[in-house]
Amino acid sequence: MNNRPYLSQIDQIIERTNLKSIRKAVFVVHDQLNLDHWPDWVKDEKPLLIFIESKAKGYSLPYHKKKLVYVLSSMRHFAIECSEAGFPVLYHSSESWYNEALSEILKENSDLSLTMMSASEWDTREQQNKVQEECSDRVEIIPNSFFLADVDEYKDKIAPGYRMEYFYRDMRRMTGYLMDGKDPEGGEWNYDEENRKKLPRKITIPERASTKVDEITAEVIELVSSEFSDHFGELEGFDIAVTRRQALYRLNEFIDERLDEFGPYEDAMATGKDVIFHSQLSIYMNNGLLHPKEICDKAQEAYDAGKARLNSVEGFIRQIIGWREFVRVYYEAMMPDVRETNYFGFEEALPDLYWSGDTKMHCMSECVRPVIQDGYSHHIPRLMVLSNFSNLTRTDPRKLNEWFWFGYLDAYEWVVLPNVLGMSTFADGGVLASKPYVAGGNYINKMSDYCKSCEYSVKEKTGENACPFNYLYWNFIDQERETFLENGRANFMVNMFDKKVPEEKKAIRDSSEKFINNLKRYS
Repeated sequence: MNNRPYLSQIDQIIERTNLKSIRKAVFVVHDQLNLDHWPDWVKDEKPLLIFIESKAKGYSLPYHKKKLVYVLSSMRHFAIECSEAGFPVLYHSSESWYNEALSEILKENSDLSLTMMSASEWDTREQQNKVQEECSDRVEIIPNSFFLADVDEYKDKIAPGYRMEYFYRDMRRMTGYLMDGKDPEGGEWNYDEENRKKLPRKITIPERASTKVDEITAEVIELVSSEFSDHFGELEGFDIAVTRRQALYRLNEFIDERLDEFGPYEDAMATGKDVIFHSQLSIYMNNGLLHPKEICDKAQEAYDAGKARLNSVEGFIRQIIGWREFVRVYYEAMMPDVRETNYFGFEEALPDLYWSGDTKMHCMSECVRPVIQDGYSHHIPRLMVLSNFSNLTRTDPRKLNEWFWFGYLDAYEWVVLPNVLGMSTFADGGVLASKPYVAGGNYINKMSDYCKSCEYSVKEKTGENACPFNYLYWNFIDQERETFLENGRANFMVNMFDKKVPEEKKAIRDSSEKFINNLKRYS
């Protein structure tokens, strides 16, 4: 009888290793699944590779069921590939945290030395440090090589006024992407003005590849269904790439079929079209199956070959070497205190609709639905609908951050925390973003077709039938006016509110108070 439930595929394929005969080992965290970005000696010497499935980590948040399947299946596939490449592999399942499992292995094998690559997430890194403290003479922690920017070069610059644009230009110069000597290709650093088109009714969006569930993934699905049944999200229809080969196919598919149209419609939203021309490659980048450099190299090659327009390639590369790298630097500079930042002091619980999608607001139901189904939505639903609504309803930003962390497949704390607490909710008071990202119904109507199918009217500003975003937006401007008055880019909004007649101001406040008070909150 198998005494390791839901690990039969691993146990059938990977030979058991006699640890007493091993002197050198490497611990591979679940987001470092690419040996090409480990030191050369790892490939040359083929030390023991240790993989740990930590149930304590899995239970620490109600992680999306598909996220759990993806993380575990991709790690299992990678471990098997390493075993087939000649590495001795210890695939360990533990009820405990990583540090407890590693300490136990080291205690039982006194001749074993251990190398670990510094983890991306703070808590896992703290666990690594505990192991090193316990066995300092046998444990080495090496720098993380799954990013492009040198954190130590930039983290002291993180402060109000230092924006991503400055960092991005440095990264363009350093990497050489889209550069014409010392100048940016085309004469501009940023082509955002060309990338804000609404999706036309008649446009062909290429179908995407899906990945067949094999026996390894099927066993993980069975595990998640049994052990994590009360977690967030749906499990049906899992079709995510779980190996590097499959992820590379997704990369090539995006470059060939969607990159050229990515730019113009990267901010667009449309009913039933959750991905449009976006890549969804962050899922594979953030656990190591794909490296940011190889993705940007492919995009540069497409531009050089005339297969993708400049504004699309620039916008895509900026998301990776600009924003993705910048938020990682911010995370390293601001942790751990930033976890509790709450500039506006909002304390309301997360609205229940973030869990259910049950709301008369069509834009909210359409933006929550793909998160529940697939753990995904692109950056505009995240920023301008889901986070916007959270702020306008005075929701605790830390609760929203937690929801993003467990709800999205590409979310790890280093990337989701800066995006939510820094960018989208202004919870850090302006260190990352220059102004609060809030908007009324007009923005959503401009960038989507959501309002046409909504029970509320985007044309009405207050009252029972009005789009809640309309009055909630002006109510937020009024209540947080000091923040907007201090901001040169946004102080005119307070002036616009103050010019409204008293009756309209009262209607805005009354409609907002009624809506917020009646909003069901998750307990």
